[in-house]
Amino acid sequence: MENANDGKYVHINGNDIYYESYLHQQSAKETIILMHGFLSSSFSFRRLIPFLQKEYNVISIDLPPFGKSGKSRRYRYSFENLANTVIQLVESLHLTKITLLGHSMGGQIALNTANIRPDLVQGVILLCSSGYMKKSKPLLILASCLPQFHRFVKRRLERSGLENNLRFVVYNQSIIDKEMEEGYLAPFLKDDIFFALTKLIRDREGDLSKDILNELRVPCLLIWGEQDQVVPLEIGKQLHKDLKKSKLIVLKETGHLIPEERPEEVFHYIKEFITDKG
Repeated sequence: MENANDGKYVHINGNDIYYESYLHQQSAKETIILMHGFLSSSFSFRRLIPFLQKEYNVISIDLPPFGKSGKSRRYRYSFENLANTVIQLVESLHLTKITLLGHSMGGQIALNTANIRPDLVQGVILLCSSGYMKKSKPLLILASCLPQFHRFVKRRLERSGLENNLRFVVYNQSIIDKEMEEGYLAPFLKDDIFFALTKLIRDREGDLSKDILNELRVPCLLIWGEQDQVVPLEIGKQLHKDLKKSKLIVLKETGHLIPEERPEEVFHYIKEFITDKG
């Protein structure tokens, strides 16, 4: 039915971009672009991809500076530039009429992409998407210019602890195992990520405004965990209100990391969404 993961690197927009392609041998008409959340990578879709690849072509991108993508200190880590990087990758693969799927921060990248190139995007799927966040405070931006600030970022993440972070983002904590812990820890074993995160703090603009969201006319599917402690359901309800062509699905007894917790249910709603808009 489908090919296995084909992981590749490509130099685009001044950075090395890692992506995984799962191409359907029967020439599926739909291509879904997956974009992960903050401090995550394509690894977070490992339980959802097996369902998606049975029906669709799937491209999963490690958004820089995360996962296996480059950590260049010259790259601009704004959401707009990340969206432009996604667009350039999509164009380099000669893809048209794509469906974007973004989890958490990846949802905001998806919305930026749809705003910049509505002609390219035929649907957006938001899984517990970030929304309405403001730009970093001026004092934090100023502090990030200090030579050793990356050490502060590293210590801050180390103090919070991987296991505590995973317990915070899932409702069903029994799914946390060694494979999951190692998969989310792997990208943070080298210090280059912390230099790049420091620049991201400076570069990140605020999320798309209500006025811009009101103007988006691409169909959107919002799927939320009722017990999401990272991006509360109220954000999802507000996004649903501001995105005029949207539908909101709420999953009970589910936290923030819904591609891990509810992959089969998420796939069911995605398939329904794609079929309806098609």
